[in-house]
Amino acid sequence: MWSPRPGLGLTRTAGRTLPFPRLGPGPPSSRRLCAGPPRGGGGRTEPPWRILFFGTDSFAERALRRLQLSRSLETGKMLIEQLEVVTLPATKSSELPVRKYARMNEIPVHGWPHLVPYGHFDVGIIVSFGSLLSDLLIQQFPYGVLNLHPSLLPRWRGPAPIFHTLIHGDQVTGVTIMQIRPTRFDVGPIVMQQECAVPPRCTADKLGAILAETGAEMLLSTLKNLPECIKNKREQSKLGITFAPKITVALSWVNWEEQTLEEIDQLNRAVGSRIPLRTLWMGKTVKLLDLVDPQKIPVFLALTQEQLIPGTIHFHKESDMLLVRCKVRSPGSKPDRNITDTSVGREADLWEIYNQGADKYSMRVTPTILWEERLRGAWVS
Repeated sequence: MWSPRPGLGLTRTAGRTLPFPRLGPGPPSSRRLCAGPPRGGGGRTEPPWRILFFGTDSFAERALRRLQLSRSLETGKMLIEQLEVVTLPATKSSELPVRKYARMNEIPVHGWPHLVPYGHFDVGIIVSFGSLLSDLLIQQFPYGVLNLHPSLLPRWRGPAPIFHTLIHGDQVTGVTIMQIRPTRFDVGPIVMQQECAVPPRCTADKLGAILAETGAEMLLSTLKNLPECIKNKREQSKLGITFAPKITVALSWVNWEEQTLEEIDQLNRAVGSRIPLRTLWMGKTVKLLDLVDPQKIPVFLALTQEQLIPGTIHFHKESDMLLVRCKVRSPGSKPDRNITDTSVGREADLWEIYNQGADKYSMRVTPTILWEERLRGAWVS
């Protein structure tokens, strides 16, 4: 807990009184938060560390939870002496996971924006925060601010790397810990990086949980050897840079004439649990709420030439599935891969399906429900 000093005010946050620096009058150049040594000079050179954690969502909450539960090492030596949180206000519908966990575990919580006096913390950790930190704020931490990012930077810079990993069919992803820079997201030097295979038919929720656990372990490894890790940091490559913009409703629209079975399946596993896929049917918007694993689609179907047109619907009575025709890949072309696919068997199976002309996606629904709901308009958004 901080102790008030001259020049510090008090603010009440989450039921606890916490001090904050008060900027005094004068020109901007004189409004400094510290007169301490520059970053990297002075301060501690080994654990235990004083950490200020910036985060909001469930991905960040997993990292915070691991830090809270790992304050002491197996040897009995303390790793984390002080842990406090900066997060955003609660949403209209619910309390943010990081704020909720901190409150339940009596971790001091500060609102955003937050001013940090130099020397109160050794290092900052930011996970899924969504706001840039100023250079002045970063300078208040002798070891800077570390960001846990769920991708192999510089691939998938931006706020939605997990979604874009699945949408583009990446077979390998990973976690990067980097030092942040003040003016741009995800461009700082890499402190630690670890690859992870993307499990077959993985969803965004499942992949997020895997990467959160991996990232939390990496954070602990970094903290155990913080000075050495910072010393050995490296700049990001200028090759292979891709961007992962925020997911929007516009991305959920299905174009049967332009998207293959694999592409629609990847999109559904990436965003379907948050934004249901949509399509147009007889001029009205329809949400695809119950999509079936493509591997369960009947491979051999006697279809007419008309039923081979992308977007055509066919009800398969034996499996109780409604099949929708997707775009068929050109003969001789294999599925595009942004990263080399090590799962040769699975790719071969998909290639076999493409050759047989069964490039379809399905929505499980009985014909009675389908027609009745359409007529009542219950599926229309």
